[in-house]
Amino acid sequence: MKRYRSYVVEVSQVSADVQNEPTHRLNVIGFQCPIPVAELKKALQNMKSGDILEVLSDDPETYHDIPLLLLRMEHNLLSIEKNAGEYNFVIEVKQ
Repeated sequence: MKRYRSYVVEVSQVSADVQNEPTHRLNVIGFQCPIPVAELKKALQNMKSGDILEVLSDDPETYHDIPLLLLRMEHNLLSIEKNAGEYNFVIEVKQ
């Protein structure tokens, strides 16, 4: 029997008064494929149109996987930043 380690990933709400500033943050640093993308899909389902989600990841696969997912789901990828092996995605939610 194959065992998977349990994990907890939470989306936290942040206050934002400036346009395109994140209203929510998803931190999946330390998690590898497929968890970051799966958690992003789950987070997007629970958000409303116009919310801005910041995703923090250190999995190099997310650099390709997240933009492809967002194209299929028709959300707007506002920016991607890479810094010291970590990725910061800013996404505008469209429902």
